[in-house]
Amino acid sequence: MLSGIIIRQIEEKDNSSLATIVRTALSEFGANKQGTVFFDATTDALFQLFQQAGSFYFVAEENGTVLGGGGIFPTEGLLDRTCELVKMYLHKDARGKGLGKLLIEHCLTWAKQNGYEQVYLETMPELKQALKVYELFGFEYLDGPMGNSGHFGCDKWMLKKL
Repeated sequence: MLSGIIIRQIEEKDNSSLATIVRTALSEFGANKQGTVFFDATTDALFQLFQQAGSFYFVAEENGTVLGGGGIFPTEGLLDRTCELVKMYLHKDARGKGLGKLLIEHCLTWAKQNGYEQVYLETMPELKQALKVYELFGFEYLDGPMGNSGHFGCDKWMLKKL
């Protein structure tokens, strides 16, 4: 099912492909709105963003083609030992094959190995399939946002204890 897929750390050459995947995915689901990563300048420079201490971004690749990715980020304003699962997007042809789950597993494992005790995420109801996957991983819904992500366009917030 996932043979031939490589999960690796982000490289600068991935910036353009990943920005396209993020924005295309949000557009597909009608979630390309203000206050989301669709309009974040950092979406065009993920490699640079993930040079920050306490962060890591995984890229899924097959035969040299970037399929998507996801990362862990120490979002400003979160509780101590809490990180955020961020920029988790896949190309439409890579969805439904377990790749998203594999990326989430990598992210959660990395977070735990690096001293985080909780993982927070922000999303939108338009991303129904993602919500189901997060629930399967044990993320629980919150009544409001945590931290200062600046993503006021997201109105679903979830937290998982590691």
